Amino acid sequence: MIEVHDLSKSYGPRLAVDGISFSVPRGQVLGFLGPNGAGKSTTMRILTGYLSASSGTATIAGYDVFSNPVEVRRRIGYLPENNPLYNEMRVSGYLHFCCRLRGVPPRRRQDRVDYALEACGLQERRREIVGRLSKGLRQRVGLAQAVVHDPDLLILDEPTAGLDPAQTRETRDLIVALGKAHTVILSSHILPEVSATCERVVIINRGSLVADDRPENLARRMAEGRGIDVEMTVRGDAEAVRRKVALVKGLDTIEVTALPSGECQVRVHGSREDPREDLARAIVRAGFGLRELHSRTLSLEDVFISLTTEEPQPWPE
Repeated sequence: MIEVHDLSKSYGPRLAVDGISFSVPRGQVLGFLGPNGAGKSTTMRILTGYLSASSGTATIAGYDVFSNPVEVRRRIGYLPENNPLYNEMRVSGYLHFCCRLRGVPPRRRQDRVDYALEACGLQERRREIVGRLSKGLRQRVGLAQAVVHDPDLLILDEPTAGLDPAQTRETRDLIVALGKAHTVILSSHILPEVSATCERVVIINRGSLVADDRPENLARRMAEGRGIDVEMTVRGDAEAVRRKVALVKGLDTIEVTALPSGECQVRVHGSREDPREDLARAIVRAGFGLRELHSRTLSLEDVFISLTTEEPQPWPE
């Protein structure tokens, strides 16, 4: 569906996008991530035909973004972060207007409007004024205009920005449902949302691609060679627990915090093989009460921070 090869964009002496390459197959939901100024928005604007590139190629549904931009735009549904809407129009009227703008044949417009209303959960709101809807419902109207012309590709920029937790969950579920019928590129700073929504993540930093994989694979590969973090809740005196834990071999750091309940929170990092069995055995044999023990796995947020606060490095194959 999308093929990007050696894409670069310069603004005078500043290189905003530095030779990135990636592809997205049909039907995939891709998370496109990067800190502010990384080149993420520039890349998305190039793909939508809003900006030209300095070098490289990009195709969508087989059409070149630069030599055939009109055909590319026909195949893209775009929801920008600020979600511009005509607030004085009714929902169905606005979607009919979008159909006309998108060149949907008159005989298909009603079917497409009905599909967009149903897909985005707006059937009962079709006669309401857009400006009188809640922010969450207006976001749904924005998604409806992005799918009303049946595009091959949806590009969604911060689709849950400013929504409350319930609205965020509803929008996230909607995006997952839309991903079954469309290829989706999702840009978001809410990383748990990306983990829950996207099958794959591309991260760019300072114009370079620094990661490309499934979210769980990114965390696993980042954790390799970094040891293991273990957290425990133990009933007993904090200092006595600390002395006993310190006897377990292979631990690099030990942090014990006394709790008002008479328990203590223990956090350790081990550089060798998994120390959980040895830790549990040491605590129980010493007569302390082991209330909880678990290892802490890296999250997508950990991966993102690690990759975007260091110099960009090629992502290992």
